[in-house]
Amino acid sequence: MKLNYTNIFLFSLSLNILSLSSGVYNERNHNLTLDKPTNTSRLLCECELYAPRNYDNDPEMKSLMQDFDRQTLQRFREYGEHIIKNKQKCKEQCEKDIQKIILKDKIEKELKEKLANLETNITTEDLPICECEKSVAHKVEKGCLRCGYGLGTVAPSVGLFGGVAINAWKPKALEAAIASALKAGATEISSAANAAGNAKGMEVVIYFLKGLGVEELIPGICEEISRTGHYANITNFTKRIIEQRGAMCGLTPKLGEDMCKTISINLGTIGRNGGYGVPDSTAIPAKVKLILDKATLSANAQAAEVTTSKTLAIKEAQEKAIEAASTHLYTTIGYSVLAILIIVLIMVIIYLILRYRRKKKMKKKLQYIKLLEE
Repeated sequence: MKLNYTNIFLFSLSLNILSLSSGVYNERNHNLTLDKPTNTSRLLCECELYAPRNYDNDPEMKSLMQDFDRQTLQRFREYGEHIIKNKQKCKEQCEKDIQKIILKDKIEKELKEKLANLETNITTEDLPICECEKSVAHKVEKGCLRCGYGLGTVAPSVGLFGGVAINAWKPKALEAAIASALKAGATEISSAANAAGNAKGMEVVIYFLKGLGVEELIPGICEEISRTGHYANITNFTKRIIEQRGAMCGLTPKLGEDMCKTISINLGTIGRNGGYGVPDSTAIPAKVKLILDKATLSANAQAAEVTTSKTLAIKEAQEKAIEAASTHLYTTIGYSVLAILIIVLIMVIIYLILRYRRKKKMKKKLQYIKLLEE
């Protein structure tokens, strides 16, 4: 395309030169003009060289112009995009630079304010040491923090789980202690119950024998039954009572008619209206059996009462023992938790003191470092 434009330019330039030189020649030699026929044709230089109508019918020129327009538009578009990118980069860079300048001014202002309060008496002890060289105070601080953290987590656990464990242990321990105590004291409880029941039964037997008048028939029978050791041995005296009744209150009563009549009515050998009753061999054993039944009921009731009272006494004793043991355990746990809390408090106080001193010293060293850097 550049070659075509160059050719066109050179061609038009040569035509202009020819037209100008012909005009000069005509002015110089106007007296020598010959009478020739006038040429009505016009030269190309006298036309509009770049008029669009000169190219409308030229396909090659149309194609060249279209390519030129397209490439020109593309170049302008690329140039515009490049300009936009450069503007964006410049804008971002300007913003970064502005932020840096603002930050720098802010830091300089803060440093000036802080450096105004710095101490200038610097000693060798105030210079910072290597970070890897941990001081004893720093190690103690870390140790106190770890110990306080560990014990602080242990203390609530001891109180919580200790109380739960004691509450879970207490009923089981009480049940086991009562069972063991009852098993160990079963013989004693049984002996006491039997003795109390036998005594009650003997009391009932003696009461009925005296009430029926048998003591009058056989003086000392109550003592004899008591010496046998058991109230049920009254059955061994049935035959003797029958014989003694016949001997003392027979056809010739030795105890008196009124006494014998009362004894016979009580034993059932004579009716209360004075008529004949049941024979002695039937009435007296029945009466003895009735006395024995009543004595047995009273003895069993007394034995059960004694057994219950003994069992309750053992249970109460074991409950008191378990309660005392659990109270002791609660007290021990409480003291343990209190001791742990005191230790934790001491550790925390030591940690806070050492931390405050270390931070104060590090702050001072940091100020000196900044001063030295300046």
